[in-house]
Amino acid sequence: MVEKLKGIAASDGIATAKVYLLVEPNLSFDKISVDDSDSEIDRLKNALNKATKELELIRAKAVKALGEKEAQVFDAHLMVLSDPELIGSIESNISDNKVNAESALKEVTDTFISVFEGMEDNPYMQERAADIKDVTKRVLSHLLGVRLPSPALIDEEVIVIAHDLTPSDTAQLNRKYVKAFVTDIGGRTSHSAIMARSLEIPAIVGTKSITDLVEEGDVIIVDGLEGDVLVHPNETDISFYEEKANQFENQKAEWNKLKNEKTYTADGKHIELAANIGTPKDLVGVKENGGEAIGLYRTEFLYMDSPDFPTEDAQFEAYKTILEGMGDKAVVVRTMDIGGDKELPYLTLPHEMNPFLGYRAIHICLAEPDMFKTQLRALLRASVFGKLRIMFPMIATLGEFRKAKAMLLEEKQNLKNEGIAVSDNIEVGIMIEIPAAAILADKFAKEVDFFSIGTNDLIQYTMAADRMNEQVSYLYQPYNPSILRLIKGVIDASHKEGKWTGMCGEMAGDQTAVPLLMGLGLDEFSMSASSILKTRSLMKRLDSTKMAELADKAINDCDTAEEVVSLVTEYTK
Repeated sequence: MVEKLKGIAASDGIATAKVYLLVEPNLSFDKISVDDSDSEIDRLKNALNKATKELELIRAKAVKALGEKEAQVFDAHLMVLSDPELIGSIESNISDNKVNAESALKEVTDTFISVFEGMEDNPYMQERAADIKDVTKRVLSHLLGVRLPSPALIDEEVIVIAHDLTPSDTAQLNRKYVKAFVTDIGGRTSHSAIMARSLEIPAIVGTKSITDLVEEGDVIIVDGLEGDVLVHPNETDISFYEEKANQFENQKAEWNKLKNEKTYTADGKHIELAANIGTPKDLVGVKENGGEAIGLYRTEFLYMDSPDFPTEDAQFEAYKTILEGMGDKAVVVRTMDIGGDKELPYLTLPHEMNPFLGYRAIHICLAEPDMFKTQLRALLRASVFGKLRIMFPMIATLGEFRKAKAMLLEEKQNLKNEGIAVSDNIEVGIMIEIPAAAILADKFAKEVDFFSIGTNDLIQYTMAADRMNEQVSYLYQPYNPSILRLIKGVIDASHKEGKWTGMCGEMAGDQTAVPLLMGLGLDEFSMSASSILKTRSLMKRLDSTKMAELADKAINDCDTAEEVVSLVTEYTK
């Protein structure tokens, strides 16, 4: 029987494929006494052999996708699998205590993990504890005959189903095989949704129960345009959605005709449409979708994809690749924004009740000057290869901005003293995502070169509603007059000082928000590359003068977000 599930449409497109469950399997087992120890040792060796082959395959794919250095984490796992002391202890446990392989494996590895985790003055050995945990889980899965999900090993067309997807999960998805994904939790601004738009695959999040409704191998249809998931579709459903998918592809072909054009409104006003990216590999999507600039390069993925802090040279090469790839088009690079829901295994962060309001982004950078200066030096060295703009995230006070900029200028002088070329035309700005900075925008505008509004966080902080929490998701209201007033204040403050304001939050690509933002005078819209051509097509049909009238009415005459949406519909008919 066909079941229809509603979720949040997070990334456009339609896909039909088999389910791939990215859900942790049940690895529980009973401790059993055995008579035939040799047979259990053979089972152990067979599981170790399978785990080794699996890891070698994952490592090979990681080298191809991410590079040799990033794949080194799997070398550590392979070393654990061949460690004679560890394997010998497990085999002895089986023989001496006449227990099943699962029980012997867990007892021995738990002992090793406990010893390594206790070495608080030796971070290297503590990391080995994490390696042993991962390897134990993999070997145990083969002993129990259950599949351990591994996105990197997907080699057929599937739709990934998960409770949620971490940034590291989404980084492993190969769009050649992963046709869409659906999750239980999340919203349009969750990292999994943002990554889906970067990968240009359909996605639906926040379904609440998809993992309970489907099984491995089920055929489902994902309608990322409407937020619908069809489980066990019949032939009529499949035909209907095939036709709908064809219509969407035809629409995309029409948008694609605008690829090499600049973005002009109906009355001839130019507006810059830029792309948000996470890695140098995303440059392909920017160019294929006619991006006029990069409005946000999220550098934290450089850190998250590395087994240790990326070196100055490694960062320099990444920034140089992007700047050269964009030629004379601007590139806004956001300095590291780790914290919140983005963690690094090699950076110990305090356990916090509310990490989104805690130690993250610029707070960490200012407290870890060596790490921050390494990034700043790499950026400055790369600046001669393109049009670089540097942006500091999570700035709340002028003092924070001044301190960060002083460190940048200090490293610039140090490089010049070393005889290293640095551009003298680097714009330095801040991300406006904290209400305090938005309210004080007139003061900031005297000292920065630009603002970029990060609406994902600005909205949740203004509305006091965690954007990842379904219980208060109704308060994530980009069209609320209070949000529009904050945005207007920021734009007006920058223009008064002859500066410009962009937006790199997901609101910039929201087709309902675009007319309002045009009317408010936003200079640059930065979004997932896949949204650029659709937005360019919309802007070509809108008169900026009429949109200014719309924005004024929305701010002054509307009381609720719903009233604003109705007003936009009326003005853009």
